Amino acid sequence: MIASLLGFTTVAALLTISPGPDFAVVLRTALGSGRRAALCSALGISTGCFVWGLAGAIGLTAMLSASEAAYRVVGLAGALYLMWLGVQALRSARRGRTTGRTETTGTGREAAAGGGPAQAAGATKDALATPLGAFRTGLLTNVLNPKVGVVYMSLLPQFIPHGAPVVATTLLLVTVHAALGVLWLGGVALAVHRARAVFQRPRVRRRLDQATGGVLMALGAAVGFETAR
Repeated sequence: MIASLLGFTTVAALLTISPGPDFAVVLRTALGSGRRAALCSALGISTGCFVWGLAGAIGLTAMLSASEAAYRVVGLAGALYLMWLGVQALRSARRGRTTGRTETTGTGREAAAGGGPAQAAGATKDALATPLGAFRTGLLTNVLNPKVGVVYMSLLPQFIPHGAPVVATTLLLVTVHAALGVLWLGGVALAVHRARAVFQRPRVRRRLDQATGGVLMALGAAVGFETAR
């Protein structure tokens, strides 16, 4: 069991730090909504791992991988969701550009109205700003990614020792993967938070929103294309 845990931890660590939708979503949340929401997003992603782990333990992912129609439905839903998140990021970048022009040309008017940079920054936040919304986003990003289920179905059995209880061992391995995910994605959230003075500059924020929006849309398109093949 110890050898299996060590081997799985190595493989899971490599999977965790590989760039993908989870990283993009946490980065986007950290930029738009702060450290707390980003950590909630990471917890939602880790919770999704347990959903797939339990599904694999009782055989649902086997059915998913065997059923082409079910795989396509989940994959296309995940692709559309990622693309929707990308659109939200691009809209935030566009709002930031408009806000930047308003601040440049109407500073006196904003001051008289009691507004200002703080109010403008708040206006750029989207519906994912709350911790609950961020958790839900992370959870759906993971649950609607059929690749996670297929990877779990093909990977986890290799690290379950002969004679070990399948469900309990599966949950143990998923716990390792989820913990690594929280540590890695939480570190990303904290790093962005520490550098918030740089990231919250209007020009930098717009560029990052554009970049993460483009990455999310590209990931969604790639998932959709691969699912539809």
